[in-house]
Amino acid sequence: MQVDALTGEALDAALADLAALRIEVFRAWPYLYEGDPGYETHYLRSYRDNPRAVLIAARDGGRIVGAATGMPLADHADASQMRGPLPPVEQVFYCAESVLLPDYRGRGLGHVFFDRREAFAREAGFAFSAFCGVVRPDDHPLKPAAYQPLDGFWRKRGYAPVEGAVARFSWQDVDQETETEKPLQVWLRRL
Repeated sequence: MQVDALTGEALDAALADLAALRIEVFRAWPYLYEGDPGYETHYLRSYRDNPRAVLIAARDGGRIVGAATGMPLADHADASQMRGPLPPVEQVFYCAESVLLPDYRGRGLGHVFFDRREAFAREAGFAFSAFCGVVRPDDHPLKPAAYQPLDGFWRKRGYAPVEGAVARFSWQDVDQETETEKPLQVWLRRL
């Protein structure tokens, strides 16, 4: 396994693979995202175009099997969707997503993704790191019986949900015809 930050031409060359990876991983529970390659490629370019952003990719041979992104919350489009008691936006580094193919989970890559983004944020002078996790009802018909939430992993990393801090985003679920709004809980830790 090789884990590297992608920038410039390396990031450009990986855009299609990264977009496909995001769609594949987010298609599963709990996101159930009916992805669009064009949207994904456009979204990922925001990491290429922002010198204060980081995109970390895990490769098995030449194949990208996981990725994690982060940028200052003040620079991210998601900032306008977050409500609630949060530190000043200029102090928060936003770990927008971590995606990893199922066969590669449980090998420590999730920790590597957070370690690298948090180190990047500390070096840039940020006081906090945050991310959002989608909230789905326990009785959702597409919830797998064996699903294990990542809350324990996140808490071990020092993150905690911020009571009353929620973002709302809309996307099309795999079993729906149109986009619907979903709540996402904001998780935060001091760096």
